[in-house]
Amino acid sequence: MGSPASNSASSNVYDVDHAQKKPSTPEESRHISVVTESTTEEKQDVHALGPKATNEAGSTSQNPGRDLEKGLVSGANQEDGCAINTTEDVDAEEYPRKDEEEDQRDPNLVTWNGEDDPENPMNWPASTKWRNIALLSLTTLVTPLASSMFAPGVPQILKAFGTQNKLMATFVVSVYILGFAFGPLVFAPLSEMYGRVPVYHLCNVGFLIFLVACAVSNSMDMLVGFRFLAGVFGSAVLTLGAGTISDFMPPEERGGAMALWAMGPLLGPIIGPIAGGFLVEHKGWRWVFWLLAILAAAIAVTSPFILFETYGPVLLGRKTTRLRKETGNLRLRNALDQGLSHKERFALAIVRPAKMLFCSPIVAIMSLYTAIIYGTLYLLFTTITFVFEDIYGFSSSMVGLAYLGVGIGMMLGLPVAGKGTDIILQRRKAKGLQLKPEDRLDNRLVIPGACAMPIGLFLYGWTTKHHVQWMAPLIGTAFLGFGMIITTLCIMTYLVDAFTVHSASAMAANTLLRSLFGALLPLGGLSMYDTLGLGWGNSLVAFIATAMIPVPILFRKYGEKIRQSKWGNVTF
Repeated sequence: MGSPASNSASSNVYDVDHAQKKPSTPEESRHISVVTESTTEEKQDVHALGPKATNEAGSTSQNPGRDLEKGLVSGANQEDGCAINTTEDVDAEEYPRKDEEEDQRDPNLVTWNGEDDPENPMNWPASTKWRNIALLSLTTLVTPLASSMFAPGVPQILKAFGTQNKLMATFVVSVYILGFAFGPLVFAPLSEMYGRVPVYHLCNVGFLIFLVACAVSNSMDMLVGFRFLAGVFGSAVLTLGAGTISDFMPPEERGGAMALWAMGPLLGPIIGPIAGGFLVEHKGWRWVFWLLAILAAAIAVTSPFILFETYGPVLLGRKTTRLRKETGNLRLRNALDQGLSHKERFALAIVRPAKMLFCSPIVAIMSLYTAIIYGTLYLLFTTITFVFEDIYGFSSSMVGLAYLGVGIGMMLGLPVAGKGTDIILQRRKAKGLQLKPEDRLDNRLVIPGACAMPIGLFLYGWTTKHHVQWMAPLIGTAFLGFGMIITTLCIMTYLVDAFTVHSASAMAANTLLRSLFGALLPLGGLSMYDTLGLGWGNSLVAFIATAMIPVPILFRKYGEKIRQSKWGNVTF
């Protein structure tokens, strides 16, 4: 099947995305008429693009900024160094230019056959889209499930391997999240070179292999090493899923799909200890990995029949190859091909997530915020077992139920964030207003979400310190879960909308930072709580969460200006 190259990330052409077919400049109007005329008159698979729209390799002209789905262009500036243009999907530096005065169409440039091309995943039937989303969502549930499901079995593992090292007890859990940090740095660039689906299949098999290896480990060193590698291969869907969704879902429908996909990374660590507590008690810790391996095997076997390639440059490359064979015209070329060797493409792609993280204020600050959220969640997990066993007398199998507070809060926040942003965009579209990535950060969503987190932390910390009835701290964790899901989902959809064709790299940068926080913060969690106590320990984290409340509010107001400024753009 086909796929779009992606929606434009440009703030000034965002309203000409798949959902809103209108030009934002006279030049785009002129170009649309050229493409339409070519489609109507020639009815063939090679489309001519106007001189101001493209060049030999799909490059932009004087003011580049491109909607890859339709081949539109609009203004954006190029700068050197860390000036990364978040408003263009294809890097202008990677493409040669054509002279503006060249007024002839290029019949050898292969692109989509108009806006209704069935090979474009934006035009797939809804059933096909949602089957892909459902499988991706199931995978994003299973991979984070492995992060915490065997946590209740840690005492058994320490006893089996003859160690009582508390640091190792924490590290054997968090090392899996450390794998989440490093996997995206390789898999995101590979997906932008070879497509999403090959990377999914590779990582599904690798994830399965290392889960089995964990189940048969006979030393702590083996278990830690295999846990890390399982995390590396399990990170692919967390990194690429958002990019896949942006490939075939228009902006005003993307929020609901993102909500379903994002549910796994947040709910998986909640469900894990609940199921793991009962499984470890009755079958032992190794059965946790065998169960996860069975689920991973089912996904690996099912994926080839459900998942289809969605990445536009790869699909147009296949189309170009097919047309060359059919027509014998070897001059045909992919409109989105950069004209680089595999080595050159990999060299550019491999540094892209790091460059986004360190050079783009949007990616850096938003990733830091989600990293604090993720780290807070795992920091909380270091105390829940001890709090509810020692203070409230829960059994080892029942203590997993204490995680339900966070889970219930997330389930309440999920429809609010997912459908809420879609409704906001749909209303703006109905009014004829321009759609922008910053619409995802609506104050009616991000302010309640950002405020709910510190409220929940204060409530949890001080009610446990004073041994208030166990329902009170669970209400606090519900507030925390509610705020986490809303804030995280708004930020993720914002990054996807702002970096569409490179959304996998943006999410890789985000996953790297949040996974590092999730893996490393819990290592000092018990020491912090021993020193400060549950009251002030959780209050310290709540103060940090409070300080971050203005972040989405400020990006809502100034995000577009930042994306268009010299220091807010990134060239790849």
